[in-house]
Amino acid sequence: MFKIYSRYGIWITVILIAYFLILKLIGLHQYPILSALNGLIFGFGIYLALKKYKSQKSNFKFEKGFEVGLFTGGIASLLFTIFMAVYMYQIDSEFATGILKTWNLEYDLGTLMLLLTILIMGFVTTLVLTFAFMQLLKKSWNTKDGDRNTL
Repeated sequence: MFKIYSRYGIWITVILIAYFLILKLIGLHQYPILSALNGLIFGFGIYLALKKYKSQKSNFKFEKGFEVGLFTGGIASLLFTIFMAVYMYQIDSEFATGILKTWNLEYDLGTLMLLLTILIMGFVTTLVLTFAFMQLLKKSWNTKDGDRNTL
């Protein structure tokens, strides 16, 4: 199971970094609205990890699948936040300032607040998408045999 969520978590991170760097080359990395595509990248990676895990197990349990989804997205969130920290502190220190200015805040939050926002957004996206995908992939209790237990 560790191989599945670490492999897919790393691939999600690689695609997120590539997407960010492509936006940087085009000059669109300053627009936070374009990070909405990050949710699609997370979703695609988590879904593939869950499908891979389900195909390897004959008895697919909800809690194990949920664990795979959470750890896949958690690894991707942590690694992408580390990349963004290196980028904002070492490569382009003006990037964080430019993003924070667009938020029109009365006070200076600093780069750390932006990193914390990236991390929390990654974890929340992971939680919501994992829960949604598990509803699609879990075994249904709605069987013909289940009808006999109703009033």
